[in-house]
Amino acid sequence: MMIITAICSIRLPAQTDGNTAPASSWNLNASISGYWVPNGQSYVSPTFSGDHGALHLEARYNYEAQQTGSLWAGYNLKTGRKVVLLATPMIGGAFGRVNGVASGVELTVTYKKLQLYSANEYIFATNTKVDNFFYTWTQLTYSPVQWLTLGYVVQRTRAYHTPLDIQRGPMVGFTHKKLNFTTAIFNIGETDPTVDFSVGYNF
Repeated sequence: MMIITAICSIRLPAQTDGNTAPASSWNLNASISGYWVPNGQSYVSPTFSGDHGALHLEARYNYEAQQTGSLWAGYNLKTGRKVVLLATPMIGGAFGRVNGVASGVELTVTYKKLQLYSANEYIFATNTKVDNFFYTWTQLTYSPVQWLTLGYVVQRTRAYHTPLDIQRGPMVGFTHKKLNFTTAIFNIGETDPTVDFSVGYNF
């Protein structure tokens, strides 16, 4: 079975140094995800996000659940020099097949060529408590060169179903100018492997 999906990342506004855009500009990211999953679960999931100063806005569809959209607003925080921490606490709402309010946080810790990234959220469903759920995508990566990323990822989602509640596996990513591509293989040696492909564009 194969899954095509997107990997979110924190995108903080560039600082003005004569070579970058002014802090008042928008940093935008768009991604489209296509999922081919067993038992008729195949679907696509678009995601769009924008950062303006400390403000972070995000819109998702088929992310928390199929036939479900969500809107998010958050605040970008950054600290550290050698070890850099980026954090975006967020609040949002889901509507569609799953309805509710949500809290989340995106974290990135970077040290030289190593990076730990984690996107987490909890849905408080308004229609039934059965839909309450904790989602996470957490990855540890190493970039030997600027265009190549190697790592390991763990995720928990309810957008599709597999025999494992928590999935994990190796990943590899490639960057070309403003485009990025990522592939991950989940559940190797535990159940039928799930292959994940992602594509995103920054503008």
